[in-house]
Amino acid sequence: MKITLLFSGIAVNCLVVGVGIMLAPASKAQNAGSLRPVESFQSISDKRARSVALFEEAGKVIQHPRCVNCHPATERPLQGMSMRPHQPPVFRGDAGMGLVGMQCNTCHSEQNTPVVGQADTLKSIPGNPAWHLAPIEMAWEGKTLGQICEQLKDQKRNGEKTMAEMVEHMAHDELVGWGWQPGDGREPVPGTQEEFGKLIQAWADTGAACPSP
Repeated sequence: MKITLLFSGIAVNCLVVGVGIMLAPASKAQNAGSLRPVESFQSISDKRARSVALFEEAGKVIQHPRCVNCHPATERPLQGMSMRPHQPPVFRGDAGMGLVGMQCNTCHSEQNTPVVGQADTLKSIPGNPAWHLAPIEMAWEGKTLGQICEQLKDQKRNGEKTMAEMVEHMAHDELVGWGWQPGDGREPVPGTQEEFGKLIQAWADTGAACPSP
């Protein structure tokens, strides 16, 4: 039996056997670009300048569409490298999980789902057990890296996280980690989550200085 799912404005046919869906094996995403290691910033003698440089390097991840798409400035998520409004139209809802009847888990399961036999434009449907939008207080869309930096340090706008909790979130949170494993057909964020976490930790250790707004 075949079922059709509407995802990103495209009809997706899935072959259902019993209660399961036949999926193609997932291919491992290759990281696009790289991140400079923390050690490479030691030559910057001025502590504040080194802190800013570390955050600017981490900004390659923070400002990547994979991350900004889930930190929109409106009630609607974004998608794709072009950061276009999500199709089909969905909205934030309670706890960023979508409105009743069209919640995130309507289409997004606990893991990336490869799509079989579709156009090259749709190779997989993103998934994660905690799939949801960031709180509106943490919107990054349309902001400079300096503005995002100040936001991350403001407990009124970062989910009431201490700096240590923010570092932990960036370095080990599984939904953050999805950016490096976004599913077939999507460009991952640069580097690795371990490298990113080390940059954020070093930024915090050097005073968490921010680039100019």
